[in-house]
Amino acid sequence: MTKKSSLKLLFLFSFVIFLIMGLSLTISTIIAIRIHAFSPTNNRILWPIINLYLISVIVGTVISAIIGKKVLNPLVKFSEALMEVSKGNFDIKLDGNKYGVEEIELMTRNFNVMVNELNNIETFRSDFIANVSHEFKTPLASIEGYSMLLQDKNLTEKEKEEYTYKILTNTKRLSNLVRIILQISRLENQELILEKRKFKLDEQLRQVLLLLESKWTNKNIDLNLDLNPITFNGNEELLMHVWQNLLDNAIKFTQDNGTITCTLKQSADCITTIISDTGIGMSNDTKKHLFDKFYQGDKSHSSEGNGLGLALVKRIIDLCNGTIEVQSEEGKGSTFIVKLPC
Repeated sequence: MTKKSSLKLLFLFSFVIFLIMGLSLTISTIIAIRIHAFSPTNNRILWPIINLYLISVIVGTVISAIIGKKVLNPLVKFSEALMEVSKGNFDIKLDGNKYGVEEIELMTRNFNVMVNELNNIETFRSDFIANVSHEFKTPLASIEGYSMLLQDKNLTEKEKEEYTYKILTNTKRLSNLVRIILQISRLENQELILEKRKFKLDEQLRQVLLLLESKWTNKNIDLNLDLNPITFNGNEELLMHVWQNLLDNAIKFTQDNGTITCTLKQSADCITTIISDTGIGMSNDTKKHLFDKFYQGDKSHSSEGNGLGLALVKRIIDLCNGTIEVQSEEGKGSTFIVKLPC
């Protein structure tokens, strides 16, 4: 807001106060004059009233100008801050404590919270674009490189098979990345799960373990299952993604000859699924960012995933009005606790 606009606002505020005071004093003066109109001493009474009227107007105008400036100053600052936000400046902060007015303090506090959230969203958007670009660029570069190598006519059949396999692997990785990004985007713009039906949750967990059988048998992982028969009313396809991601991660981060435990129980208010492993565990920093898009705590397995699986899991569980908790220590494995409403 310009200085000229600020002065106009102050003048308008002072003028409104002036009109209110002037009108009140005028009404009071008229009433006093009419009461004493027929009094023999009316002239002696009239002049003090007029003098009091003039003095009150002058003093009231000065006071309203001073108070108006104090009252309007935070509003002017607030308007200037909003203008900065509209220009994309999310680093601006307001200090409402210096005005000593509770309402202004609350307004500035809410403004600072809003700006901080907008700044986080902008940072996340930039990081998301950078990560998507990186995730696409890496497999595309591999596909291009191996395609150029295949043009060499002196390649052996074994080399051709190896390069073709690499191209197919990176193509699948790209396809999977696009599929998950589209799925997350769709779920983030969805507030309710409409397609629901009743299905056996314990049977679904067994189906997922059968799908992943080759992975846990190759690592000689021991499975401990305690799955109570439970029927759940929800979206079967979405929950399939949840168990696939959690169990696949448990297998991925568990060393050979390790153990994975999966339990399913129902209480009065919720259904609890616990998936534990004896794997490498995770640090506190990893746990803090575990459900962020594209975040991968263990870079040694980055080629096996894209950091979107757990973000998808979190969104699906949120849509189911459930919760997910993580308990983990480095070198001592991880435990995921999923609670779904009955």
